[in-house]
Amino acid sequence: MIKIGTALFEACEELEREKGISKEVIVSSLCDALVTAYKKHIKQKEVPNVEAILDEQSGEIGVFRTKLVVENVEDPDMEISLEDAKELDDEVELEDEVKIEVTPENFGRIAAQSAKQVITQRIREAERKLVLDEFMEKKGTLTTGIIQRVENRNVIVNIGKTDAIMPQKEQIPGEYYKPGTRIRVFVLNVKETSRLPQVIVSHAHAEIVRELFELEVPEIEDGIVEIKSISREAGYRTKIAVTSNDPEVDSVGACIGPRGSRIQTIIGELKNEKIDIVRYSENPVEYIVNALSPARIVSVDILADDEYSKEAFVIVPDDQLSLAIGRDGQNVRLAHKLTGWKIDIKSESQAAKMEYAPQAQHNEEVDEEPADEEVDEIAEEIREQEEYAVDEEDMDSLDNGAEETEAVEE
Repeated sequence: MIKIGTALFEACEELEREKGISKEVIVSSLCDALVTAYKKHIKQKEVPNVEAILDEQSGEIGVFRTKLVVENVEDPDMEISLEDAKELDDEVELEDEVKIEVTPENFGRIAAQSAKQVITQRIREAERKLVLDEFMEKKGTLTTGIIQRVENRNVIVNIGKTDAIMPQKEQIPGEYYKPGTRIRVFVLNVKETSRLPQVIVSHAHAEIVRELFELEVPEIEDGIVEIKSISREAGYRTKIAVTSNDPEVDSVGACIGPRGSRIQTIIGELKNEKIDIVRYSENPVEYIVNALSPARIVSVDILADDEYSKEAFVIVPDDQLSLAIGRDGQNVRLAHKLTGWKIDIKSESQAAKMEYAPQAQHNEEVDEEPADEEVDEIAEEIREQEEYAVDEEDMDSLDNGAEETEAVEE
């Protein structure tokens, strides 16, 4: 047996406190390391019935081999005679199994080197599994971390037992991420790697807005007010559609809070990002009108509403067109993401021109063909020509008849 003492158990307790790795994992790793070292020592890859046993009371560990008690030994590696087994245990009988210590002399140094490698590997595997299990549960939720540094435009955020990566596309444009600052991030994905799992977090995800509203608005957490949809362009503007399951509770008022206290807290958390709270409606026309707020709407025409496409034509006053579209099309783009409808916006003057243009085109096409009156005039001229030709023939026949009559009279 190899004397270990209490140092191993103290180290196990420290690892359990710091990294959450249980003592059983360390002890099991040490036993496996001893078995591996023993196989290398005797230069055999496959050695059956060999195990390492740790005695916690004495603080000793050794390698043991299980053998079967028989009368005549045929395989010394697997069997032991009854006489030899009696020397170890007086109560042993035939067909019993006994554990025989096979720890080599001066085995401590070799075992220590092998144990160091195995234990280090097992600790890494256990730590990786703990991190993977923990953040798999946190995937799709909001968590708080501390900014560590910025590397190659990626922000490294410590979120507990590991450092997470915030890619550039998941950052708020124009935001300065100062190391040491606490930040609320959304756990976007967890990728399993050969080392520690890679956790991807986001500071621009729309679900951050949902989590903040659930934290600040008790009616949402209780299920009285429901968030139907969220569209966000991080750092600039967010639209959120809400509805109330209680007719006595105003969904928009609940989100705003007394004197705007709730919405102001959320805006402050999002670094003064603009938030439009939209009242959800099952009626698509009403929903589109609400989604395009604060612009005033004249009319909404549904062009298509099926499983393949949802299109609407919206007319706004001339002075509201820029407000309805928004800077760089932001307002109508967010309204499209919020409602799921493709929205075409025109001003009243533009809509009037669109209505006049088809009519003018139709008139031009009609002018190219003869009108009904012109057709009648042409037909009349043809009839007159035919009648005139008939009259001339009659006149000729009358003249000939007259000449014949005069000749007879003479």
